Amino acid sequence: MKALDILVIGGGIGGLTAAIALRRDGHRVTVVEKDPSWSVYGVGIIQQSNVIRAMKSLGLIDSYLGAASGFDHVEVFTPAGVCVARVPSPKLVEGYPANVGIGRPALHRVLADRVLADGVEVLLGLTVTALAEEGDRVRVTLSDGQEREADIVVGADGVYSQTRRQLFPEAPVPDYTGQAVWRYNLPRPAGLDALQAFNGPIGIGLVPMSADQIYMFVTTPEPAGTRYPVEGLAAAMRAKLAAAPPAVQALAEGITEDEGVVYRPLETLIVDGDWHRGRVVLLGDALHATTPHLGQGAGMAIEDSIVLAEEIARHDTPEAAFRAYRDRRYERCAYIVGASLAICRGQLGLAPPVDNATATREMFAMVSRPI
Repeated sequence: MKALDILVIGGGIGGLTAAIALRRDGHRVTVVEKDPSWSVYGVGIIQQSNVIRAMKSLGLIDSYLGAASGFDHVEVFTPAGVCVARVPSPKLVEGYPANVGIGRPALHRVLADRVLADGVEVLLGLTVTALAEEGDRVRVTLSDGQEREADIVVGADGVYSQTRRQLFPEAPVPDYTGQAVWRYNLPRPAGLDALQAFNGPIGIGLVPMSADQIYMFVTTPEPAGTRYPVEGLAAAMRAKLAAAPPAVQALAEGITEDEGVVYRPLETLIVDGDWHRGRVVLLGDALHATTPHLGQGAGMAIEDSIVLAEEIARHDTPEAAFRAYRDRRYERCAYIVGASLAICRGQLGLAPPVDNATATREMFAMVSRPI
């Protein structure tokens, strides 16, 4: 299929990479994003070798790495702070690092700048209130009352996807895991040249993000529905690290700004059935939301975008393209969701503990395969 009108719901990582991949193939693309400021929260994100490969295929590699910090190893520590493994990461693009840490705002700028440069129409502060398939077109009603038509609609609107609810009201809802994640940006310690992951019931990670900055993530057990007021959030995060290794506790003294803490309960989701209905298809967290234990949530959404664009280019009908897209993606995405949840459950004492070094090696082996 060539030169289609495609509307993408959601202007996050998955939606923007989908717009870039589809625009590259000559389609006319519109992105609808509910946030009028089109902003993202300010902590970092881990992206591994499969994402670097994806960015190369999208023609984004240089601007992407220019905003990131590369590293080639993952170091695994005991709960007491003893390093027990330094796991090399496979390099999938010659001459480039195996992994990067990047600030979410920096990644957003790279993707948004490319989308706008490519001539994608971006509609901010709007949501899609109705989708109606009419022959070989989809009529899209927006929250301001205007109507659009598209040949294909892509739902990239996240774990709480309204598009998923419209298409599949019977689909599972996100399931709370019993764990939450805390994130905070900190100065980069001298000599830190790898992602550092600490085993134990409180999971801790230190991720290089730039020459002078890292971000810390901490996973903690939390009763369902637990929320914390912004006031006192920094002190609450520090308290979660009271039994952390001394080096981590020293870093945690720098967690001082309540507004700098990002706290999020962890939920998981996998849609086992169809990933489309008619001319509307889903991608990313709308289909396979994962916990962050393997750092592959955004990576799976980016890969979805590339595969979806490839299958639209290869097939004569949306039905054939969407089925081929799901066939290529389901096993890989289900593995990431399941393996990440296993680490989470091990930390919670609900299943046998998972060794981070082993899980990391297995994940690298999986995501190194062609998409």
